Amino acid sequence: MKIAVIDGQGGGIGRLITEKIRKALPEVEIIALGTNALATSLMLKAGANEGASGENAIVVNAAHVDLIVGSIGILVANSMLGEYTPSMARAVAESAAVKLVIPLNRARVEVIGLNDEPLPHQVEKLVQRIQRIKVDRGN
Repeated sequence: MKIAVIDGQGGGIGRLITEKIRKALPEVEIIALGTNALATSLMLKAGANEGASGENAIVVNAAHVDLIVGSIGILVANSMLGEYTPSMARAVAESAAVKLVIPLNRARVEVIGLNDEPLPHQVEKLVQRIQRIKVDRGN
């Protein structure tokens, strides 16, 4: 299973997601896709197998992974203080990959009906969902 973790700005969310996925699923391939080199670097240090930065890296790789994970901002053009371009959001939205997003409202998008939990709890639920998907697919 190939998982793309997308993050930008400081890379802290992507770092935490990558770290938790690596610990729970050491055999999966994680690709760190950062909107900038700092975000990518932090995800690589957290255990990603490989990484790339910038718009083209996200556009190209979104089409070649099984899962795409990140904050809800990865679905919103011009999020992450403008670092996340419309081309990036479109590539993720049009990818055949399953998208698992954490509903942080930094992109000014709120998902109604969800519990407002701390980031570590949301990441734990994300990892549990990846584990169930992996079992269901048998890989």
